[in-house]
Amino acid sequence: FNREITEALPEGETEWGAVGKQTENKDGADNYVFADIKGKGHFVGLNYYVQCPTPMWYGEGDDMWFIDGEKQASLIGTGTEDLFNTAWCPKEPYQHIYFGYPRVNNDVGFLGRTHVYRFFIQDPVFFEKGLKATIEHGHNNCLTLDLATVAYWYQDRATAVPAIPDKAGRKLKPMVNNVMMHKWRHEWRKNKGNKADLWGNE
Repeated sequence: FNREITEALPEGETEWGAVGKQTENKDGADNYVFADIKGKGHFVGLNYYVQCPTPMWYGEGDDMWFIDGEKQASLIGTGTEDLFNTAWCPKEPYQHIYFGYPRVNNDVGFLGRTHVYRFFIQDPVFFEKGLKATIEHGHNNCLTLDLATVAYWYQDRATAVPAIPDKAGRKLKPMVNNVMMHKWRHEWRKNKGNKADLWGNE
């Protein structure tokens, strides 16, 4: 189990280049880590839970797999949705024996909570010395997300895993709602001089 409230880039949440120029992630240093395994084994599954506080699509994050101490990932995906065998920002639940989206957000854009899973039964990832499996949170780690994962693997011997947080440490962040959005708009209007005809795209 792992959980993290990820941090956006210093220049802001720039998914799709909405508020600035997008840059490239070359080494995965700030990626969310869903498995950090020492020893020999093979990776077989992942439950991935994301709570997105923005209507922007959260799924441009690429998965990066560092096998046996690699400095550069030898397996690099093309987006979160592709890791879970879908594409085009899924908004409808579906379930397959090895992958699926049993819960999708049902709010403005991609605001809200989603649960996806994939079991690597027919395509396990093998490692001899260890595996560090990571994923970006938005393109080049540009989004603040509440991420939680449960990873599954087989290993040749028992090994310690990080402690699971207590109940308070696993508590979900509150949902962002329309009242909060209106309050943000209210502050934005005040910052723009509170003119009566401010529309929102100025």
